[in-house]
Amino acid sequence: MTVVTRFAPSPTGFLHIGGARTALFNWLYARGRGGKMHLRIEDTDRERSTQAAIDAILDGLSWLGIEWDGDTIYQFARSARHREVAESLLASGNAYYCYASPEELTQMREAARAAGRTKLYDGRWRDRDAAEAPPGVKPTIRLKAPLTGETVIEDQVQGRVVWQNENLDDLVLLRSDGTPTYMLAVVVDDHDMGVTHVIRGDDHLTNAARQKQIYDALGWPVPVMAHTPLIHGPDGSKLSKRHGALGVDAYRAMGYLPAALRNYLVRLGWSHGDQEIFSTAEMIATFDLPQIGRSPARFDFAKLESLNGHYIRQSDDAELLAAIERLLPHIAEGATLAAKMTPALRQQLLAAMPSLKERAKTLLDIIDGAHFLLADRPISLDDKATALLTSEARDLLGDVAAELGKVEPWTNEATEHAVRGFAEQRGAKLGAVAQPLRAALTGRTTSPGIFEVLSLLGKAESLARLADQAARRDTQDARSGVG
Repeated sequence: MTVVTRFAPSPTGFLHIGGARTALFNWLYARGRGGKMHLRIEDTDRERSTQAAIDAILDGLSWLGIEWDGDTIYQFARSARHREVAESLLASGNAYYCYASPEELTQMREAARAAGRTKLYDGRWRDRDAAEAPPGVKPTIRLKAPLTGETVIEDQVQGRVVWQNENLDDLVLLRSDGTPTYMLAVVVDDHDMGVTHVIRGDDHLTNAARQKQIYDALGWPVPVMAHTPLIHGPDGSKLSKRHGALGVDAYRAMGYLPAALRNYLVRLGWSHGDQEIFSTAEMIATFDLPQIGRSPARFDFAKLESLNGHYIRQSDDAELLAAIERLLPHIAEGATLAAKMTPALRQQLLAAMPSLKERAKTLLDIIDGAHFLLADRPISLDDKATALLTSEARDLLGDVAAELGKVEPWTNEATEHAVRGFAEQRGAKLGAVAQPLRAALTGRTTSPGIFEVLSLLGKAESLARLADQAARRDTQDARSGVG
């Protein structure tokens, strides 16, 4: 038997992080068994389904590296097939026309709830002759569900789950306007696509009972079911935006690597011993359904950041630079930064990458750390750098610049020798010279090592930036009447 799974999102919004995990689980399970994973867009809700949401789902899956087999399937396009199956159930006696009016249905629901019953429809048209139907009423088609016994799912995650049939309604298969319901469409599509394993969130567990009844009525084999617990926030409550209930596109824009996010998602609710770091090949080889826990997984941004930092440090420098360039269209300042990406700047960034990635947790941290390479002259100073560059410090920098102007060739070792020698001549500690120098060259009080900064900027740019600060000193002196 060839294993066939499917990911079937509704295109009413972005690709949610929980949906991404469901897609990943389906993909890993199929790939690990030489099977296939299909993508089905469940777009039968025409009012809420949008092309923008479809595009976001396709883009998000592609960015995560989750590939589906064959063409994307659109559920709405299969409506005629769904109607055909509903009518076959009618012909076989496993379904019937229901002529109950909206008012009658409301009364039934209210009466059932008042009596504490979960079964809301009273079956009044189950065995009635259609000749008794009121004139002008377009009927629905309902499943003639079993009235006694049990409906059982042997779930790969939840275990044996049992429903008493007396508590389950004769569910609607075809609405009065001829459109199929979600329950019918899912069963027909899964059957026609040859789906062998349905892996989805446990918010669909109740749907599994209703869908099994449709399978049984049609005489079709029921796929293996696996209902995974939902993702909760770190405090155990329902996942919200403050916890991380965002679209995959948001994680990309925050500077996470797809490989790191895949690794983090696979460990949300699934385990393989104490192993935390998985290559894609290892995930495919080891992932299995019984290892998924029954308790909701808790999303932890700090753990995701730590894992992403690990992947950044392990990444090739050129790959990181390429990842940053792919990120630029998705961040606010991206267009401005992209315009600066000359071959010379790329070489500077590659040279700086070993230092930049060492403490970075996201690609945005790398971009932020490379601020001194990306900034335009005269560079802006943050508050700490401004406070550090007093008039005395600027005077000191003028003298340091004079010494640095003599340095040839311009190397880390040569600039360090010059700055250390200058500090010794002044009877100052190296930090008393290096910190103003860092503030003047980078606009900040933190950066890669100061001699690496000098090397990366080059002699001309370094001296020009120091001259800019001297010009600011002269401007400030003129305003204060000094001189």
